[in-house]
Amino acid sequence: MARILLIVGGGIAAFKALELTRTLRRAGHQVSPVLTAAGARFVTRLSLEALAAAPVHDDLWALDEAGGMGHIELSRAADLIVVCPATADLLAKLAAGLADDLATTLLLATDTPVLAVPAMNVRMWLHPATVANVATLRARAVTVIDPDDGEMACGEFGPGRLPEVERIMGEVATALLVRHPRESGGDKVLNGKHVVVTAGPTHEPIDPVRFLGNRSSGKQGFAVAAALAALGARVTLVAGPVALPTPPRCDRIDVETARQMAAAVAAALPADAAVLVAAVADWAVESVATKLKKADGPPVLTLTANPDILATLGHAADRPRLVIGFAAETGDTVASAVAKRTAKGADWIVANDVSGDVMGGNANTVHLITAGGVDDWPPLAKAEVARRLATRIAEALAGGTP
Repeated sequence: MARILLIVGGGIAAFKALELTRTLRRAGHQVSPVLTAAGARFVTRLSLEALAAAPVHDDLWALDEAGGMGHIELSRAADLIVVCPATADLLAKLAAGLADDLATTLLLATDTPVLAVPAMNVRMWLHPATVANVATLRARAVTVIDPDDGEMACGEFGPGRLPEVERIMGEVATALLVRHPRESGGDKVLNGKHVVVTAGPTHEPIDPVRFLGNRSSGKQGFAVAAALAALGARVTLVAGPVALPTPPRCDRIDVETARQMAAAVAAALPADAAVLVAAVADWAVESVATKLKKADGPPVLTLTANPDILATLGHAADRPRLVIGFAAETGDTVASAVAKRTAKGADWIVANDVSGDVMGGNANTVHLITAGGVDDWPPLAKAEVARRLATRIAEALAGGTP
């Protein structure tokens, strides 16, 4: 599907680069590995070469010895450069523009998007120098994802662990959506189309400091918005309270409550399609109190129903041509979603079982329910779910009935 240049830095987490290589290949990507001298202390050239089914590059001069500029050709032939693990040293060199080996020269000589996957000791990650380097790189459009929290090989605990391969694959898919929208089923096939997307939770205030909410991270909705924009759609993203960067080419409207989200969706119309991914609170507190005091004992909250954004839109006279809702279910996921599609007037329902770690996680297992039946999708990174859904939306809007 895509050409990935994988730079393997030095650190105990380098062994996960082998698993990442295998997973990228299984996803259909072509992997060209670059092994740093420090990386070679942890993984062997032979192992990396076998899993990539491609030669490992580790010598700047060997690439250029034929009189060409091999390092430039190698860096610019890729669709995406992934640095994994991205050590504190590699991040510092990239931020400073140093080029003293093959990996750093490739990174300086390219205009290909770069995805850096950090892994280091917690104190190194939190050091002001690393914090400044990461901020510099992000300002230059390098995607530096946050490491996971956990126990380090050195025995310390905190942020610095290399993210799991599943999460890295999701970031790769998102980066490729922006770089090559044709990978999602066509080049700008949604030009001229307007799509409204909702994402994240809503927060319903109890008092000035407390609220009713849920664990939605907004990741799936933001991925859907990014995938649609990559296909050329004009996307209005109505986002609940989440700390996620706005996807490229999306117009973002931040809201807090369900009523604010409903109003923002209505104001964004007309639209060709609406994809309502947000986990909207069903209930709001009828009367917001002054700050509740512990000494007063447990409060008694009177709840009132929030507007049903999906049902309102699905039954509206000026509804978008394609109305899609997401259904977070437990128990009989598909049966509940089939009934919900009819009751709410939706064209499609994307159902998922949230009894595990889907809320806040980076992967999803969904069922697409349409008038034609149920399409069961395998477990996928949320970015891949978004890519597939965006492709289906483009096909529906280009063809006949959804």
